[in-house]
Amino acid sequence: MNIFKVVSLCLVLSFANASDLEWVELYKKGGVSAIEQKIDSMMQTRDFWDAALKTQDTRFGYYEELEYLFIATKDAPTLRLYALNDGKWDERLNVESIVGSKGGHKEKEGDLATPIGVYALNARLVNLDQFYGPLAFTTNYPNLYDRLQKRTGYGIWIHGMPLDGNREDLNTRGCIAIENDKLRNVDAIVDYRKSLLITYEKGVKEVKKEDLGILLADLYVWRDAWKESNADKYLEFYSKDFIRFDGMRYDEFEKNKRRIFSKKETKEILFSKINISPYPNDANKDLFRISFYEDYKAPSYKFSGAKELYVELKDSKMQILAER
Repeated sequence: MNIFKVVSLCLVLSFANASDLEWVELYKKGGVSAIEQKIDSMMQTRDFWDAALKTQDTRFGYYEELEYLFIATKDAPTLRLYALNDGKWDERLNVESIVGSKGGHKEKEGDLATPIGVYALNARLVNLDQFYGPLAFTTNYPNLYDRLQKRTGYGIWIHGMPLDGNREDLNTRGCIAIENDKLRNVDAIVDYRKSLLITYEKGVKEVKKEDLGILLADLYVWRDAWKESNADKYLEFYSKDFIRFDGMRYDEFEKNKRRIFSKKETKEILFSKINISPYPNDANKDLFRISFYEDYKAPSYKFSGAKELYVELKDSKMQILAER
């Protein structure tokens, strides 16, 4: 049994209500596999996650692998930076910003709108045109969900002000701009590779713990149905509006999955590094971005890598809208 599994088991057991003796008896009867099966079943329940999340700071989501979070608002443009310390978000920056002049979602290149959504920071740039200040952090706009919504454009950055002090335009072309001294302070704090940006149109809507409990429990129920090749149960977690990364829509996706599941292959599916972010949207739906690292092993296929879901919490159930 590898060290990751040992640590994972210990962490889960720390949230369990069962006594040490009960776990020992379970181990004596079925070994480690029996304990793993028990924990798998526990992690499919909302009660387990309600207890696990009780003391965590979940205002901005659930994160197993994230250190820094940028929160931007567009109506009264501000940029805040939070650092995650011992499960609590500490505010490290709260400044006025400049954003694009157009409200709502960014729909196409050149529309002067700052996107609404959740974005990874994928590069730190220096030695730019002086207009962008001393440096810039690039984002991954358009993300998967944007592309499937046919949104276009590129080059959405967090950057500074012109080094020559000449900033006549009070809006950007879609980027988020802050004063250069504040940007340098940010640069001294963050590792962009461990950061996310969430942009809101209006005020920040904090995440409910019970919503995260539903999503986490459903994520593991979905995984179990996948593992057991239970097509009906698996497909219950997909919206009829689902679009896969390659454009495949629900009807074709359903047929494809039923064909694959009919083989009844033995599968091992492990999830780790789970991050769940609220996904702001102008339809006021309960949307979320879920990312995690997946280890998948089956006789016909193996995969280890990042997985990304965009989901709606609808009628207290996770509904997958997009997947990669």
